[in-house]
Amino acid sequence: MAEIKIHIGQRIREVLKSKEVTVTDLAEKINTTRTNMHKILGKENIDIALLVRISMALEHDFFKDVSETLDM
Repeated sequence: MAEIKIHIGQRIREVLKSKEVTVTDLAEKINTTRTNMHKILGKENIDIALLVRISMALEHDFFKDVSETLDM
């Protein structure tokens, strides 16, 4: 079985910083609260549908980031 070697919450934080987008801005874009967004950013794994929404909001392919870390 392939092992995922990425903490997706940390990766989202990195992209937020590089794009100069605030946590509050992202929360608004995906229709959630700032508090919930911080909880999401603390998670190692998140729901695929949520990752799609975040990818679209930030115009970044997080699925590519994940696939590049798979040990297959």
